[in-house]
Amino acid sequence: MEYNKDVEVRRKFDVERINRKEYLERLNNLKHKKLIKIVTGIRRCGKSTILEMFRDRLLQDGVEEKQIIFINFEDYENKELRNPDNLYKYIKKRLTPKMNYIILDEIQRVEDFPDVVDGLYIKKNTDLYLTGSNSSLLSSEIATLISGRYVEIKMLPFSFKEFVDATKQGDNLSKAYRQYVTTGSFPYVLELLETPQEINPYLEGIYNTILVKDIIDRKKISDTTVLKNVAQFLFDNIGLELSSKKIADTLISNNRKSDPKTIEKYVSALEESFIVYSAGRYNIKGKEYLKSLEKYYVSDIGLRNFMLGKKAMDAGHILENIIYFELLRRGYNVYVGKVDTCEVDFVAQTQDGNTYIQVAASVRNEQVLERELKPLKAIKDNYPKMILTLDDDPIGDYDGIIRKNALDWLMER
Repeated sequence: MEYNKDVEVRRKFDVERINRKEYLERLNNLKHKKLIKIVTGIRRCGKSTILEMFRDRLLQDGVEEKQIIFINFEDYENKELRNPDNLYKYIKKRLTPKMNYIILDEIQRVEDFPDVVDGLYIKKNTDLYLTGSNSSLLSSEIATLISGRYVEIKMLPFSFKEFVDATKQGDNLSKAYRQYVTTGSFPYVLELLETPQEINPYLEGIYNTILVKDIIDRKKISDTTVLKNVAQFLFDNIGLELSSKKIADTLISNNRKSDPKTIEKYVSALEESFIVYSAGRYNIKGKEYLKSLEKYYVSDIGLRNFMLGKKAMDAGHILENIIYFELLRRGYNVYVGKVDTCEVDFVAQTQDGNTYIQVAASVRNEQVLERELKPLKAIKDNYPKMILTLDDDPIGDYDGIIRKNALDWLMER
């Protein structure tokens, strides 16, 4: 295994400052299971680091170094291994009679990688771990080839709680939140907090890499200006119901050429790169999933600030964005609820049922409180209902609808 200094510094930082134990424990629990473990998520969210930490745990548990094959395909030194035949021969030559832990970082850089993965999977004593920064890693063809033989671990940048723990600001959550929504949640940003002028250039690098490597190059997109316009529009309209036609019409009205089919293609590409996520709509009374007017959320608020500047600081939608991703972290399937003519910000679903959530920056104004309560009161089932707000007030109870401070809720895990 070869180390690069930057990776070593990053690994040391993560181990010492914050242990992302939920991801690490999941990897550990899946160890030796005859499943391909696939860690997916936006670039720089910590996928490589968590696998380095997992490797360290293997070594601490007595696994010999020669049993671990760790290859990062972003490293130019491994360019020859992006060829599938070269990669297969390289790994096969290094297999031991004991269990072999094969960790392949950014596997989508390898041509025809599913064939290599399938060939390694069927061998005895192989335990496979993959990472990828694009959801096309699990496109229909690939998923069919390894169907029933893989588990996906969806990784996100730091949660608010992880950020608070890392920066040791548990005694001042309001201050931590202001910093969190300003700088964003990428792990390496913590290294730049003392030199804030470096944060935007760092985020710009991530954004450009995603657009060029994960979208423009992969999708062979020629009209990069329209792609950037679509990204900016989604960033500017988090938490609002959108359609491809609505986006296209808005761009056209601003003298930017576009059409719904192109918009749909570009939005899909942005979702595949994990830079934006969508929440579909759910009819609560009819118990059916609706196919139109999704809402979009940005995987990192810091990226949004970099893109939009001062106009990005709309507290309600930012809080809604953060709550959406926290619900994903907690294992919910998340939808936007429709009940009669009202909308519920989030219907968070598990096998055990629903949780209904309204999000507002403040509900101290009686009219705003009534507006947030109205859709929840229209739901007649007995599943939990709550309003999350930045108001630093005691927990409130309105006939079973709980109002609580969002920052306290974010720290509950």
